[in-house]
Amino acid sequence: MKKNNPELILAPLHGFTDVTFRNIYSKYFPGFDEAIAPFISTMEQNRISLSRIRDILPELNLNLPVTPQILSNSPKDFLFLASYFSDLGYTCVNWNLGCPQLQVVKKKKGSGMLPFVDDIDAFLDIIFKEIPMDFSIKIRLGRNFPDEIYPVLKVFDNYPIKEIILHPRTGRQFYKGKADINAFDSVFKETKHRMVYNGDITNKEFFLDIQKRFPSINRFMIGRGALENPFLPLILKNHKKIPETGILGILYGFINDLFNGYGIYLHDKRLIGKMKGFWIYFKKAFNHDRKIFKKILLSQTENDYKREVNNIFSSAAKLIK
Repeated sequence: MKKNNPELILAPLHGFTDVTFRNIYSKYFPGFDEAIAPFISTMEQNRISLSRIRDILPELNLNLPVTPQILSNSPKDFLFLASYFSDLGYTCVNWNLGCPQLQVVKKKKGSGMLPFVDDIDAFLDIIFKEIPMDFSIKIRLGRNFPDEIYPVLKVFDNYPIKEIILHPRTGRQFYKGKADINAFDSVFKETKHRMVYNGDITNKEFFLDIQKRFPSINRFMIGRGALENPFLPLILKNHKKIPETGILGILYGFINDLFNGYGIYLHDKRLIGKMKGFWIYFKKAFNHDRKIFKKILLSQTENDYKREVNNIFSSAAKLIK
């Protein structure tokens, strides 16, 4: 594939990039080629919870190709869920080895498993004897230290992993500081597997720098950058800014459809809380004073929320990006 036509993957942001978001986002904004769904935790005793797997049901995912992601430290439970996904028609599953959330880490899952190299090896040994589909991994540099990944990479080299998606921060960092590009470079040179770059892609300039530094990488994952500027994937593929004419109307339609989409199954404070979470990111697309966004966060009713959103758009200056 040509360098000027990169493959862009929507990141699995828990609480944000679910099926409702993915369907509505892809209706308004082109650019993403696929998405990895937010992780689904395994359950013991070979049980399936329909509420947990709703997000990846093929009949609900209308536009964007999706790869399910599993959070687990039990190969038996992982294989049971992966087989279920295979029966649904999926051909690849992603293993979450990067989640930094403390409640996950304490259970020795996500990035909490990275210090336990032997356990990772034992897990993969069982998985690759039985898994009925392709297998990829999303990972961080380590749980506590950025060099924790290197013994894990040696283990990875023993298995036919489809690709490794690396976010070059430790789990302990969460999203603080800058993505460690030098560390990514070192990992890239140490592994035989295909690598996907993930981390801090929020503007065209940074993306072009990453492409220049890693010319053989053509798959990139974007999460928060697409929430801050939903036009970003299209900008990255076209290498040009989006014309300002009509932008506000598109953005207003998108945000309004999100509200209505989540309003199908969320109501009152739960719905308002959901949208407030998105506005932590959406506000970065505007030149408004911060005080006007604070009014959204103070909204208590659906009518309050709608009024403040309309106020933002009716007085909106041009978008920053």
